Amino acid sequence: LQILGNVSEFQRVVNVLQEGVDFDIDVNASVFETNIRVVGGLLSAHLLSKKAGVEVEVGWPCSGPLLRMAEEAARKLLPAFQTPTGMPYGTVNLLHGVNPGETPVTCTAGIGTFIVEFATLSHLTGDPVFEDVARKALKALWKNRSDIGLVGNHIDVVTAKWVAQDAGIGAGVDSYFEYLVKGAILLQDKELMSMFLEYNKAIKNYTKFDDWYLWVQMYKGTVSMPVFQSLEAYWPGLQSLIGDVDNAMRTFLNYYTVWKQFGGLPEFYNIPQGYTVDKREGYPLRPELIESAMYLYRATRDPTLLELGRDAVESIEKISKVDCGFATIKDLRDHRLDNRMESFFLAETVKYLYLLFDPDNFIHNDGSVFDVVITPYGECILNAGGYVFNTEAHPIDPAALHCCRKRKEEQWEVEDLMREFYSLKKSKKFALKRASDHDEGESAKDPEDASSEKGGEKRNSKKNSHSLLSCPSQSFNSKLAVLGQVFLDNT
Repeated sequence: LQILGNVSEFQRVVNVLQEGVDFDIDVNASVFETNIRVVGGLLSAHLLSKKAGVEVEVGWPCSGPLLRMAEEAARKLLPAFQTPTGMPYGTVNLLHGVNPGETPVTCTAGIGTFIVEFATLSHLTGDPVFEDVARKALKALWKNRSDIGLVGNHIDVVTAKWVAQDAGIGAGVDSYFEYLVKGAILLQDKELMSMFLEYNKAIKNYTKFDDWYLWVQMYKGTVSMPVFQSLEAYWPGLQSLIGDVDNAMRTFLNYYTVWKQFGGLPEFYNIPQGYTVDKREGYPLRPELIESAMYLYRATRDPTLLELGRDAVESIEKISKVDCGFATIKDLRDHRLDNRMESFFLAETVKYLYLLFDPDNFIHNDGSVFDVVITPYGECILNAGGYVFNTEAHPIDPAALHCCRKRKEEQWEVEDLMREFYSLKKSKKFALKRASDHDEGESAKDPEDASSEKGGEKRNSKKNSHSLLSCPSQSFNSKLAVLGQVFLDNT
């Protein structure tokens, strides 16, 4: 809603949420779905609320009612991670924890799709438990990959035995790979990226055939299902995020031919036969191909990607529009409809279409503009771009993760710096100088007295008039956003 510019509706929803949401209810909930929809949605709304015109409390983005609700919801999921392997159960009771009879078999995506939301939550609240459990689950999957570097579809979270041994990039596995890449980008984490790149090698070696990706046996690499699933259409977008644009475009064009054949992507498509798979002919208006088009268009500006967007708008309008919404297409062969509309149609499909055709949207910010906010831990830069979408298309501002430092090591660092500061001040030897062309390496002037080198005007931290090379100084942990990339002082 905020992206579409409907500020009044966004405010209304926030007001309703601020009245309180009770998570202490006796109901079983999907750990995966609750995370990506509830926790991810609350975190994203929290970080976007000020930009949407909502009045935020003192201390934002390190505090706020939506953040507290996200934390409360995430804590209800933590009992699921209490397993011998660290891999979570698939379902948890919000009041009682994991049911005694709960199955230990969980899909790979249901284990590896937490790092984006949980790491964000840890950085904003200062509680490392969320990021810790998400990392432990990722490492458990990595540890239990096959000798040829592949992971299966379902695993027993107690024994770490693979129950379903089909390896691919689609349903049951997809967002695990997605979160390795997005987690690496969000956290600037080399370990997560190296994991994905190793998987990527194995995927290319064993599952890729003529720019299609098949399903194979995870230990032998033999083909088990020569099908393309519509959920796999996220892959070209993921490839573009790691810079593999040429391979991404070739795969995207394969998938686009399927779209043009049916006016949508069937859930399963038999690649050798070039047709739908029995009982998998439906199209629930999934977003994955449009998501990839958006990412690839940002990288290439190839007009073919806009053609896909146009085709999508026209086919959705023509085939699925009904009086009260947009219906799932039950069968792409004759375009019969089902009496349902999936939530991801509004949360993802429409959003990615909108962003594909809106080049000036703030989400696409290249870092040339940004906001400076005051937090309990000093000044902080936000809205500089580089947003990371969770797998339900809720955007997370990566700069926000550097706003709320609460870890003990950094508290000790502050104390050491303060002691040094006052010691120098007492001896009247303390002096800060602005670094110049003739005096590089020295510290900048006190921000209250600093003036620009060209105009001599005093800097006002409350205004957004900073150039890329005139960045606000911050206490003990300088931060700079250039072209959407956030840098720390130790970079």
